[in-house]
Amino acid sequence: MMQKLLHNFIIEEHVKNSLKEDIGFGDITTDFLYNESDDLTAQLNTREDTVVCGIDVFKLVFSILSDEVEVKTFCNDGDYVKAGTKLAELKGPARAILIGERTALNYMQRMSGIATQTRKYQEAIAPYQAFVTDTRKNTPGFRMFEKYSVMVGGAKLHRFNLSDCVMIKDNHIKHAGSITAAVNLVKKNLSHAHKIEVECDTFDQVKEALSSGCDIIMLDNMTIPDMKKCVEFIGNKVIVEASGNVKINTINEIASTGVDVISTSAIVAQAPVIDLGLDIF
Repeated sequence: MMQKLLHNFIIEEHVKNSLKEDIGFGDITTDFLYNESDDLTAQLNTREDTVVCGIDVFKLVFSILSDEVEVKTFCNDGDYVKAGTKLAELKGPARAILIGERTALNYMQRMSGIATQTRKYQEAIAPYQAFVTDTRKNTPGFRMFEKYSVMVGGAKLHRFNLSDCVMIKDNHIKHAGSITAAVNLVKKNLSHAHKIEVECDTFDQVKEALSSGCDIIMLDNMTIPDMKKCVEFIGNKVIVEASGNVKINTINEIASTGVDVISTSAIVAQAPVIDLGLDIF
């Protein structure tokens, strides 16, 4: 799945930079304790229930360090596994495996944590038809891996960066003078391939946004009754997104209002790091 969503040359460049950061001038522990001819066997195990994510990045770390490291995997990204499950087995040069261990685990622990968190949020809105999306509250430099993890977890993606979609917020509205003025100004230069989203805090803003010709209306930090009122008023004329105060214990009620999309930073920003271990034997 990774190859279908992320270009290999981008992944490889990122992993190489991460290895450079971690290795520095050399692993002064492993390099002094192991000879180049020393081999070992290790297992990648999960110590808690998780949605697996990042298995290809994990493998790439070791292939960069040595083409003699053999990695046999027993799962795919998106698989849900229980604590104690063996995810992969490694055989090959000890120095390459030990030097790459931490970097490989860092990628996979973070990515699996996001995928696991995302799946919990997506499953929490059943039986409603809304879908969960992420936001741009990402770790700088790690966005592509975090967004990939969101997809593996079963949610969809919001805009990847600022050039993906117009999102008119309160500061933009203040500058333009009104929602209508902001939408009209944007439309003068906007490509036909981009949508316009307007963030609304009140029912009056929703009414103006709907008449402005935007494509998406975000209901930001509204109460459940207000969201229901807005969804009923909008009908099926535009996509309706809910955002703000989205938590695992509130998302189902938000979905019950009939919104199409629920965006939340929690699936990335508050995701745990899954406890994985590379056990040598």
